Amino acid sequence: MISINAAIIDLKRLELLAGRYSPIHVLDARVKVLVTLVFIVSVVSFGRYELVRLLPFFIFPAVMIPLANLPTLYLARKIALLSPFVLMVGLFNPVFDRNALYQFGQLGISGGWISLASLLIRSLLTVGAAFILVGTTGFTSVCQAVERLGIPRIFAVQLLFLHRYIFVLADETGTAARARELRSCGKRGLGVVSFGSQMGHLLLRTWQRAERIHTAMLARGFVGEFHSHRQSRFGVSELCFLLGWLSLFIALRYYDIPGALGEFVTGTAP
Repeated sequence: MISINAAIIDLKRLELLAGRYSPIHVLDARVKVLVTLVFIVSVVSFGRYELVRLLPFFIFPAVMIPLANLPTLYLARKIALLSPFVLMVGLFNPVFDRNALYQFGQLGISGGWISLASLLIRSLLTVGAAFILVGTTGFTSVCQAVERLGIPRIFAVQLLFLHRYIFVLADETGTAARARELRSCGKRGLGVVSFGSQMGHLLLRTWQRAERIHTAMLARGFVGEFHSHRQSRFGVSELCFLLGWLSLFIALRYYDIPGALGEFVTGTAP
């Protein structure tokens, strides 16, 4: 029960970070969504063997996290939780792709290891950018921003409800776990035998609670519109933020800056 409650609090912490005040928090949500989208597209557009050219993109989280006053260790821990799944996706790359791309004496590095490292770095960058966006904007404001950018309202509302249903499911899971512990008197209960029944009851409980929440929302006049506690407008700060990051992303994408820097250093070295 303690672990479930801790997981619920950990899930809510990222959303609570959006209530802070910083130069990044006060920016319009639309410009942050656009910058994050362009950043993700730029990162994933590289080839599977382009590893070194991804490294300069770490400047984005390195600048955004201090400016937004986000907890670095907390974000790193959240990103690390997804790393095993990424490793499982590219686990067999070194097995099937054995062509040596780099040779260091007798040691050869195959393309499979390069593609695995590239996949890991891209996942770190994209997931980190998504966490930074939510931590500086809030999921409700993100959904409001994508609607104002032209996404159909029904999709934005469904995305918001899906996010909130996760917390409903987590709360009901914690309640069920607490009831199970109180009735088992310190034992493990029925174990795996009752797992299917517990999952069925959990689904029904969360469904019924979600219906009660929806009824309460309708009683308060909900008509599918977003209401954010922080209203902002697109101004000079947003324009400078957008143009600055987009210019950097385009430059990093179309120009091999690490390669040019390496040629400059090796060319001037004695």
